[in-house]
Amino acid sequence: MRQKLKFLCTSILFCLCLGMFGQQIKDADQYFNIARDLAFNDEKEAARDSLFNLLRVYPNYIDAAVLLAKLDSWDGDYTKARGQLNKITSKERNHREAWMAAIRNERYAENFQTALGLTQKAIHYLGEDAELEDIRQDLITTLTTTPEIKEQLKKEKRLDERKHTIAVFTGAETFDQIYDPIYRGEVNYQHRSKIGVVIPQVHFSQRLDTVGAQYGLEYYPIISTKWHGYAGYFYSKAAIYPKQTAGVELYREFSKGKEASLGGRYIQFANGGTAFIGTGSFGIYKGNNYLSARPYVALKYNGGIGVSGTLLGRCYFRDGDNFLGARLTYGFDSQLNQFIANDRLLSETLLYLESQRLDLEYQFSNKKGSNLYTIYAGVRRQELAFDSGSFFWSVNAGFRYQIRFK
Repeated sequence: MRQKLKFLCTSILFCLCLGMFGQQIKDADQYFNIARDLAFNDEKEAARDSLFNLLRVYPNYIDAAVLLAKLDSWDGDYTKARGQLNKITSKERNHREAWMAAIRNERYAENFQTALGLTQKAIHYLGEDAELEDIRQDLITTLTTTPEIKEQLKKEKRLDERKHTIAVFTGAETFDQIYDPIYRGEVNYQHRSKIGVVIPQVHFSQRLDTVGAQYGLEYYPIISTKWHGYAGYFYSKAAIYPKQTAGVELYREFSKGKEASLGGRYIQFANGGTAFIGTGSFGIYKGNNYLSARPYVALKYNGGIGVSGTLLGRCYFRDGDNFLGARLTYGFDSQLNQFIANDRLLSETLLYLESQRLDLEYQFSNKKGSNLYTIYAGVRRQELAFDSGSFFWSVNAGFRYQIRFK
């Protein structure tokens, strides 16, 4: 009680002196110590005013600048604190407390990869330091045992109150021979709830002066913390789409950022043919990166097997809405793009043609995370169905816009 009373009296006296004498500071260290006591006793605004006043008179008083950045970090303004601390550490390479404050700031912000980089820089400039080495080892353990981006994605799903999303897609693909360009479009609505995500959607396409639409409904149920699934059904009367497509898949999450799935797709084509495609996936999160492999095995109703596979890689940036990705496909095109050649629809035949495809995607969001923008680009090499051993090339590009709201 006596100690608190003494601090209160000191603070009052300090504030009075500050008002009376303004920038006349004779003992900078004593002035800083009082400001630090104010900060540690949760008098943050008074501490800030004092530190600003001190820095006006002594602009090179580094401890005051570091404490100011700490106050921002304690208030959760990690970006502002990061900018201040970066300026300090870029000039004062041997200021240990500045490095420690910068590392703590990134740990508070859960930017563990950045925190590790700062720790290694601090060790480089400061030399051997037992505490910094312990922090470095702890961060390495965190990054190698905790799938950072996966946990972040889960956290965002829990905290995001925007349950509704409307998405619009448009794209085109051009060919170096035989085929005219293909134009595609899509509109979908996503509703997210505690039991999963439901996505009704409509796809449009124009191929060789043939225009058609495909209608579908997808559901991603949440079964438990470790299990989730997929179920989808699509229908179309247009010859350029399969007549019916249905699919189910079950996903299981494992430790250390690993996940796997197993499922299948049933396809009925407009000409009456059918096919079953078995599929699955294995993915792993490592830091801010994700890698997934997915095979496809197509079984034709009257015999024959087609094999395909995709490899997907993504590098996430500040959150799960911002990433750069690449998808490599070998074998038949899992999107089941159909063509017409010599007035004949190439339907299930496409499941057994040799093909290679590379697609790139870049997604970014606005500051509030309510709008998402995705840019697609890709190239494909595929065997001609009516000329075995001959191939055509194509390039594609597309853009998707999503708006999310409560």
